[in-house]
Parts: sequence; C-alpha cells; structure tokens
Amino acid sequence: MSPLEVNRRSLAGLVRRAGVLVTGGVLLVAGILMLVLPGPGLLVILIGLALLATEFAWARRALDRLKAVGRRGSQTLRRVAEKGDASDGGPPAGLR
Repeated sequence: MSPLEVNRRSLAGLVRRAGVLVTGGVLLVAGILMLVLPGPGLLVILIGLALLATEFAWARRALDRLKAVGRRGSQTLRRVAEKGDASDGGPPAGLR
C-alpha cells in the first residue's frame, strides 16, 4: 500500500468522524432544546447519541445509561399498572 493510499484512508476516516460528531452533536443539542420547545426531544436525543456512539465511547456509555433508565422506568410502570384495581374505574393504586 502506497503512502498516498494510507493518507487517503486516514483522511476519509477523519472526515467521517467529523461528520458523525457534527451531525450527532446537532441532533443532541436539538433534542435538548426540544425538551422545552415543541418536538420529540427524547427521541432526537436518543438518535443523536446513537449516531455519536458509533464513533465515541463516551456517547456509547451515555446511551447505555439512558437505555437502563428507560428499562427501569418501564418496569416500574408495569408494576404500578399491575397493582391497579380496574374494578373501581379509578387510577392504579400507585397513582392515587
């Protein structure tokens, strides 16, 4: 492999990494803004982190933490819904 080919490959990798950083960063900032503005903030944050996680370990760790929080939240909601008494038509017991 010639030195020119090595430089071309490393440049392509650098350009890809920069593109992922810029695009993922924009999506992450837009998602954070959408938490207070109209829009699907959490979804855009997840997409931005997923894109950044393809190149950066810190984003992979943040995405893993966010997924764990989501799993715990869904388990909690399931438990609360199972404890609810549907016979009286009111909210589940944990939400009264």
